Amino acid sequence: MESPVFTPIQIGPVTLRNRIIRSAAFENMAYGNAPSKDLYDYHVAVARGGVGMTTLAYASVNRSGLSFDGQLWMREEIVSGLRRITDAVHAQCAKCSIQLGHCGNMTHRATCGCMPVGASSGFNLYSPTFVRGLKKAEIDSLVQDFGHAVDLAREAGFDCVEIHAGHGYLISQFLSPYTNHRHDEYGGSLENRMRLMQRVIRCVLEHAGSDMGVIVKMNMHDGFRGGMQREECLKVARELERLGVHALVLSAGFVSKAPMEVMRGAMPLRTMTHYMDPWKFWWLRAMVRIFGRIMVPTVPYREAYFLEDALQFRQAVKMPLIYVGGVTSLNKMEEILGAGFQALQMARALVRDTDFVNKLQSGELTSSPCGHSNYCIGRMYTLEMKCNRCVENLPAKLRREVEKAEKQWNPKP
Repeated sequence: MESPVFTPIQIGPVTLRNRIIRSAAFENMAYGNAPSKDLYDYHVAVARGGVGMTTLAYASVNRSGLSFDGQLWMREEIVSGLRRITDAVHAQCAKCSIQLGHCGNMTHRATCGCMPVGASSGFNLYSPTFVRGLKKAEIDSLVQDFGHAVDLAREAGFDCVEIHAGHGYLISQFLSPYTNHRHDEYGGSLENRMRLMQRVIRCVLEHAGSDMGVIVKMNMHDGFRGGMQREECLKVARELERLGVHALVLSAGFVSKAPMEVMRGAMPLRTMTHYMDPWKFWWLRAMVRIFGRIMVPTVPYREAYFLEDALQFRQAVKMPLIYVGGVTSLNKMEEILGAGFQALQMARALVRDTDFVNKLQSGELTSSPCGHSNYCIGRMYTLEMKCNRCVENLPAKLRREVEKAEKQWNPKP
């Protein structure tokens, strides 16, 4: 019998050929905030490799929402380049989605072109920079920016949009009491803190119409005391179901406070500092080397590390749920689908091998050879995301860091 992993699934008006979706993991391949040949080649390779749908990661709905020079910025000038990607993905019989969002306070003036904005004013150590809270008129404009971004996504040929409402990005900053200290109708109670999310989702659904899928990535918890906990996040999930979202991606963590809660394992600090410009980022290199383990503590990795949390959300809502978080083996994928999830997302396994899904289906592989060293993550803060196995002449100090991490997270019996 065919594995349920390779059976079709419906997400809103969109039918995927199987249940595997390339998650919206940042590629850092949108040089100058526009699609590149690298971005094209990678997503076409993933589509050719057998996924049901591939997701272009983090496209900002306006310039103030950019946190990296290698992120997409949704505007008319890039639609034709995006269309080339979606046409090529469709030619491989896969669907194509794009993640839309705004980074909020996790940026710097040099990148976003203005003083960074967020739910509230303050100082963000992640950049580091001072930030200011959005004014009500700016919130109105931001909501329309999300709608316009959906219009551009349709023009570019995307089948689905994924709205980023987790990980401490702007919508998440409004949801979380850690970052939302407002005293107006957007702050205080959870009902108020959900107001921006509600407005954005209503606008997105209106612009998506009847022919585009709408997915939302949200947190099941922020990952630290003082942030959102499970009970509030369950209420957010129920509200997104009520609003009519087609599917939820269930994640966790806060990039500026608990980043490894998202990805698990250890941040490869040697890799991160090795690729930073020593003149431009000398201060950041020094800070990471001295305080890195305090700022970015290790969170133990294991396969399907979010599953226990996600099962509680499966009991709470009836809508389609997409599992993400450390999926590497066919057995675990089948277990997840058997537990009532409609689809699953993965990234690192597809950074390691873009043909992974085809190899699973043919029986050539039963699990990913990814070693969970997180080299690809440490590298992506400066260069394009790439697996250490695909890098020629990897420096010895980075190779040792990779080997140490792989032994830790993949101990031999």
